[in-house]
Amino acid sequence: MPRVVIYCEASTPGGMSEDLVPMKLLTLVASATLVIGTSNGPALAQDRPLPTAEAFAREEAMMSASLSPDGEHLAALVSVNGGPHRLMIWTTGDLDSPPVVIGSDDREEMVGVSFIKNNRLFVTTQQWTTNTGFGRIRGGYMRRTRVIDLDGDVIPTPDFPGRPDDPTLTAFWGLGSMVSSLPNDDEDILIQPWINGDVYRYNTRRGTYRRERRGSDEFSAAQTDLNGLPRARTQFNYDSGAAYFAHWLINPQTGALEEHFRSYARDRDPLSIAAFTNDPNIILVRGARGQPRDAIWEYNIATRTFADEPAFAHPLFDAGSVIQSVRPSDYGEIIGFTYLADRSTVHWVDPEMGSIQTQVRGALGVEVEPVNWTDIETNRRVRFSAPVDDDIDIADASNDRTTLLLIRSGPGQPPEYYLMVDGRVRLLARTYPDIDPTQLGDTRLIQYAARDGLMIPAILTTPPMERFGSGPYPTIVTPHGGPWARDDMDWDPTGWAQYFAARGYAVIQPQYRGSEGWGQRLWRAGDSQWGLAMQDDLDDGVRYLIAQGIAAPDRVAIHGYSYGGYAAMMAAVRPNGLYQCAVAGAGPASLNELRQRTYDNRYLREFQHPTIVGIDPIDHIAEISIPIYLYTGDTDATVYPHESQALYDRLIAAGKPAQI
Repeated sequence: MPRVVIYCEASTPGGMSEDLVPMKLLTLVASATLVIGTSNGPALAQDRPLPTAEAFAREEAMMSASLSPDGEHLAALVSVNGGPHRLMIWTTGDLDSPPVVIGSDDREEMVGVSFIKNNRLFVTTQQWTTNTGFGRIRGGYMRRTRVIDLDGDVIPTPDFPGRPDDPTLTAFWGLGSMVSSLPNDDEDILIQPWINGDVYRYNTRRGTYRRERRGSDEFSAAQTDLNGLPRARTQFNYDSGAAYFAHWLINPQTGALEEHFRSYARDRDPLSIAAFTNDPNIILVRGARGQPRDAIWEYNIATRTFADEPAFAHPLFDAGSVIQSVRPSDYGEIIGFTYLADRSTVHWVDPEMGSIQTQVRGALGVEVEPVNWTDIETNRRVRFSAPVDDDIDIADASNDRTTLLLIRSGPGQPPEYYLMVDGRVRLLARTYPDIDPTQLGDTRLIQYAARDGLMIPAILTTPPMERFGSGPYPTIVTPHGGPWARDDMDWDPTGWAQYFAARGYAVIQPQYRGSEGWGQRLWRAGDSQWGLAMQDDLDDGVRYLIAQGIAAPDRVAIHGYSYGGYAAMMAAVRPNGLYQCAVAGAGPASLNELRQRTYDNRYLREFQHPTIVGIDPIDHIAEISIPIYLYTGDTDATVYPHESQALYDRLIAAGKPAQI
C-alpha cells in the first residue's frame, strides 16, 4: 500500500457546492417528529439569559445515531425535553413523517444503538444494580445487548451455555459484546457472551447460534477481519519475570497460529493491530516503535518484518486509527487514517471521501486556518491546519456514500446532527437545544513554556468579549484526570469550561507533562513527578495567563476531578500565592493506595506503577492556607470516597477552611 505522511501546510476548504441546498433548521418536539424551527431572533447576546447548569446537564436531545447500510433508515436515541432516551427510527426519504418510537421501562436506560444490517439494530441498555462485585463500591451498572428489527421486535436471545445462576445477573445478560457485524453477510453477526471467551455466529433473523471458536485462558479473544475471519490473538506472559503482551497471527499459508512480536510493559511502547488489509500477508500495527510519536506501520506476516517507514505518520501528533471501506466495490480498502491533533482528525486517502469532507465543511461554513506551533519534541516552530471554531465529522455513511450522517461540533458549538442525502444537507437535531452558542466563550489552542523549557499545550476558553470586555478575567485552572489522558478542542460534555466562561471566567485546561496523545516526550516527562514538575506546569500556565493580561492575579481558582482533584489538593498545599481557593473532586489524598493497586496488577506493576511517585497532600495539612472544597462520588471505583473524607477530617482537625 502507498505510504501516507502528512506535511504541515496550511489549507482552506473549498467553496459551497452547487448541489448543496440551503439547510432547513429542524428541531425535535414533543411529538418526536422532525419539524422546521426558527432562530432566536436579533436580540443582542448580552440581553439573552445565560445557559443554566441544567441546560448543560440535561440528557442529550439526540445521541448514538446510525444509518442503515443501504441508507434508507436512520436510528437514534432521542430525549424529548430532557426525558429518558427512546429509540426512534426514521425513513431517510421521508423525515417529516413520524418515526417508529421504541422505549424501555423506567429501570432500563437505553445507551447505544447501531445498525448491523439494513433491517436489524444492535441495542445496548443499562440498569443500576447493587450486585457489582466491586468490593467497597455499593452499586454499578449492568448492561444488556439485544438485536431488534425495524418495528422494535426483539430477536430471541439464546440461552448460552455457562450462564450464572444469579437471577440479578441473568436478567441483564443479553448477547454480550459484538465481535463483528459481518457487513458482507445479510443475517449473521459474531458475538461474545459475557460468560466466557467463546465466540458465536448469531443469526439476527432466527435468533439461532453456533459456536465458531472456543475461548482460551491463555489468549484473548481472536481479532477478526471485516469478513469475520480470526486473524490474530494476544497472549499475556512473562520473559524472565518481565511482563509482556505477545501478538500471535494466523499464517495465511498454513493456518497455524504463530507468535510474531511482543510489547514489554517496562518499555511502555505498546503495539496494537490497527487493521487487517486485503493482502493476507500484510497487517497494520499502531505504535511508536521507538519513535517520538505513534504511527501506523505495515507488518509482513510472511517475512516477519516491519516496514522501514510508517504507512501513516503525522510530524507533530500521534496517529490514531485506520478507516476501511465497507462499500462492495472497494471492500476492505484503506480510505483514511485518524490522528490526534487539537482534536481527533481524519486524513482521507480516498479522494471521494476527501472531496465530501471539503464539500460539507464549505456548506456548513467551517473555516480552516494555519496554527503556529512549537514542536514539543524538537522546539522547532511549525504550522499546521485546524478548524477555527468547529468542524464536521462524517459519523456514518451508506455503502454507496449517497447518504451521510454528519456531526458538527466544537468547543463552543454543542453537537448538531445533520443528514446529507444526494448532496442536500438537513439539520436533524441540536443535542443541547437550551444552550445558545453565542453566549459561550471563545476557545483556542495555546502553548506556553514550562520553567524547564518544555512546551505545554493548553486549551484556553475566554468569556464573550461583548459582555465581559477584554480582561483580565477571574480564572479557573481545570487539569484533566488520568493523568494519562488529554483534553480536545471539541465539545466537552461535562460543560465546566463553557458554563464558567459564559459567566465571565477564563478557563485553562493545561496538557501538563504526563498527558497522553501529544507524543512520547510530554507523556514520559510526567514520570515520578506527581505534585512536582506536573504541578509546576499548572502554576506556569497561571503565570503565563497573568503575563498575557488574561488572568486577574488576585482571582484564580483550580478545579479538577480524579488526578485533577489531586492537582487541586496539591495547589492548596503549595505556598505560592497563585490560587485563592481549590475545588477537588475525587482526588487521591495519598498515593499509597493507588500505588498498591497498580502494583497488584502484574502488567501495571511495570507499565505504570514506577511512575506514580510524588507528594501526598494529606501529609502537608499544615501548609494549606486557602479554602478547599472536596466532593466525590460514593460509587467511584477508581478513587475511593474515603480519600476525600480522610483529607477533610485532617483539615477540620487542624482548623483549616474546608467543605465536603
